[in-house]
Amino acid sequence: MTLPASRRHFLQLAGAGLALASSGLPRSVQAQPATVAPPPADAGAVLLNFNECPYGPSPAAQQAARDSIASCGRYRFALAGEVRDAFIAQARIPANHVHLYPGSSEPLNRAATLWTGPQAGLVVADPTFETLGEMAAARGAHVQKVPLCSDGAHDLRAMVAAAHARPTGLLYVCNPNNPTGSISPANELAWLLANKPAGTRVLLDEAYLQYSEQRSLIAQVAQRDDLIVLRTFSKLYGMAGLRLGVAAAHPERLRELASLGENPLPVPALAAALASLRDPQLIPQRRLQNAKVRQATIAWLGKRGFDCLPTEANCFVVDVQRDGAAFAKAMADNGVVIGRSWPIWPQRVRVTVGTEEEMARFRSAFAKVAGVPA
Repeated sequence: MTLPASRRHFLQLAGAGLALASSGLPRSVQAQPATVAPPPADAGAVLLNFNECPYGPSPAAQQAARDSIASCGRYRFALAGEVRDAFIAQARIPANHVHLYPGSSEPLNRAATLWTGPQAGLVVADPTFETLGEMAAARGAHVQKVPLCSDGAHDLRAMVAAAHARPTGLLYVCNPNNPTGSISPANELAWLLANKPAGTRVLLDEAYLQYSEQRSLIAQVAQRDDLIVLRTFSKLYGMAGLRLGVAAAHPERLRELASLGENPLPVPALAAALASLRDPQLIPQRRLQNAKVRQATIAWLGKRGFDCLPTEANCFVVDVQRDGAAFAKAMADNGVVIGRSWPIWPQRVRVTVGTEEEMARFRSAFAKVAGVPA
């Protein structure tokens, strides 16, 4: 099998191998390839394509990970308990409503395996993070894609209507959304939970929530058995390569997710996560840092006539006013690798927010490719 150069496909295979094996899904199922494959790491290119945090783990997290190496001959189950306890203290939910995974892609893939199929469809936004839809489609589920609103936000009312139109096992909301960074306000999500079909579970992916001031719905898992909230340390915490994520849900939902098997967690990831959770300044500092660079970049693009959708994440979508795939290739040829376009938006591309220096190189390459003043 030829693997496309796509982070989401890599994580789908790495995180869901057990789920695939357990469910009997064909190994030939593949995601759509990314528009532009990343160059070799030593090529000196600016990588703004996978929504990674350009700052990496915090200094304290890096030191904790290094210090943990000597003890990696043990599973360190107690360390996982410390991470869980630190997380629930901040989220204010019971300990039995939280389970740790090596990244949030694994529980996401398990959700598709458990709660979608030929008689249980999936409702998603279009565009959004595709892995869940790909997994559900591979299981024979009907995947109903609901176009985003004109401002890039989820059309939650249309999604609820779609869930009522045919048997729906799962309704997926990425908040903020990937690729747009758009927000679904808490009151709108409350409306969705109150009006969706009774038998439909809601999977709320909060991978990018810490970049936003938006209030989380994670506390709702203590009152509902039909809501699953995912968090990750891959984004704001800068731990994409270390792999650690959280699923928060009713204990019965967590038992269902765990029914596909368990796996010890990587000790350096646990150590880094604990150090990150113990740093009260890390989230506000990085949120402000990201917003400053993002807003300056979007303002620069706007002054040159290129519209971006509203965003509260570490990425944005820009209308390049021409074929997005060709534009992304031209950017890569100029040393800046950006994200891809989507079938529903062929002229819009996603861009990850990098450091100030990286975004300066982005502006220089963009001006050259687009033929506008730098």
